[in-house]
Amino acid sequence: MAVPVAFFAVLFAYPVVSIVGRGLRTDGVWQFGRIGDVLSRPDILDVLWFTTWQALASTALTLLIALPGAYVFARFDFPGKQVLRAVVTVPFVLPTVVVGTAFLALLGRGGFLDELWGVRLDTTVWAILLAHVFFNYAVVVRTVGGLWSQLDPRQEEAARVLGAGRFAAWRRVTLPALGPAVAAAALMVFLFTFTSFGVVQILGGPAYSTLEVEVYRQTAQLLDLPTAAVLTLVQFVAVGAILALHAVTVRSRERALKLVDPARTSRRPHGAGQWALLGGVLLTALLLILLPLGVLVERSFDGPEGYGLGYYEALQSAGGTGSTFLVPPLEAVGNSLRYAFVATLIALAVGGLAAAALTRRAGRLVRGFDALLMLPLGVSAVTVGFGFLITLDKPPLDLRTSWILVPLAQALVGVPFVVRTMLPVLRAVDDRLREAAAVLGASPLRAWREVDLPLVRRAVLVAAGFAFAVSLGEFGATVFIARPDNPTLPVAVARLLGRSGELNYGQAMALSTILMLVCAASLLLLERIRTDRSGEF
Repeated sequence: MAVPVAFFAVLFAYPVVSIVGRGLRTDGVWQFGRIGDVLSRPDILDVLWFTTWQALASTALTLLIALPGAYVFARFDFPGKQVLRAVVTVPFVLPTVVVGTAFLALLGRGGFLDELWGVRLDTTVWAILLAHVFFNYAVVVRTVGGLWSQLDPRQEEAARVLGAGRFAAWRRVTLPALGPAVAAAALMVFLFTFTSFGVVQILGGPAYSTLEVEVYRQTAQLLDLPTAAVLTLVQFVAVGAILALHAVTVRSRERALKLVDPARTSRRPHGAGQWALLGGVLLTALLLILLPLGVLVERSFDGPEGYGLGYYEALQSAGGTGSTFLVPPLEAVGNSLRYAFVATLIALAVGGLAAAALTRRAGRLVRGFDALLMLPLGVSAVTVGFGFLITLDKPPLDLRTSWILVPLAQALVGVPFVVRTMLPVLRAVDDRLREAAAVLGASPLRAWREVDLPLVRRAVLVAAGFAFAVSLGEFGATVFIARPDNPTLPVAVARLLGRSGELNYGQAMALSTILMLVCAASLLLLERIRTDRSGEF
């Protein structure tokens, strides 16, 4: 545990604590009264209220739209099911900047709906809610559907034989078993939408601001560290409570009904109702997922002189973007791939050691460390990025001008995915195999190489794929530390969207399309090597 603890202490706890300290300390004295001052401001209360209610609305809307999809994936067997499973998961691994750009092309000024019916939804809360559903649809489908596919349908059938109606049997037998999975999925959706940054930054305009967006505004634009520190503390407390509730729901889910092989529970749809449900889910996937992505691709080719590769060709030159870049925007592709590769290696090393430690040891301290590993997914990435700038600027950790700072920030987000992917597989390894290897004279290192590694090799590949995808799209922290001469893809897209002009907009669409294709290719590869056939992440 020494390496993961040191990694998170230096690169997560130290920057966050430092920036909070700078905001709440004056001449070495803590000014806790600032917390009440900030939280009593009407503009901050409006931000807190909007952050909370949009997260609740996004979660409810996601459950409403995605639960039918979870049932279809769990109980129906139809041609193209695995391909569709991969398609609906693509949004989850897409960077939030790409999600915002796709919905901007669909709902914004000059977008698809604007040209077709004169309807614009950008800078409205509806655009934000729809983008959040788009992003989190797969969380519900795969988390709830993964458990639903393993519930024995004969228990519900037995209830119906005993006189219960179809709805009563589902409500009394299936729903209680699904409850923990639904709660876990809802909490994860709430967490992602509560801390939303890129989507709200692009689609919300100046009228809407979440806690994360407000932290960015207070630090990068207003340089008001006290307000940013208080908002960071509020977000930290909220995320900690959400993760604690999520841990409880996960433990409850593990105590659900007896599980069976998913292959025994799925069947071909029969009857008009089931075919209509399947058709509705396919139509939802088409309109909610494929349409925004398709419009994004279409806009990347729709230049001022007609369809062509004009915007892609413009990416090879910095001349058309004014002072936005010091290098051609296309160089951001190579930068992002190199950064993501290094970040993946770091995340695998740190996350693999953390997963191994959590497997071998039990106890309250270790379980608490397991929960702490998830904090980078919810605590303000903006705070972490800005904290890097003010803490890692002196020997022996003078990294502010080093290229390694970007992969380190990206690895912080990748480690939780590595741990969550590898931990269930490592826990499934029988300890007696390790003991037998030790009895036969194998050292601990050789026992790991000969016993554990062959069993977890595919899980390592899946973990690497997820770490690579999320590292590629990290934006909140990278926007502070990416150098102008070495931008990443998400930072380049955000900079292009922040400048007026048709050429900048088109190049943003082109870069977003490239980033989307790289992430989608990574996910399709994961689907081929994925070891967990139940459908969960």
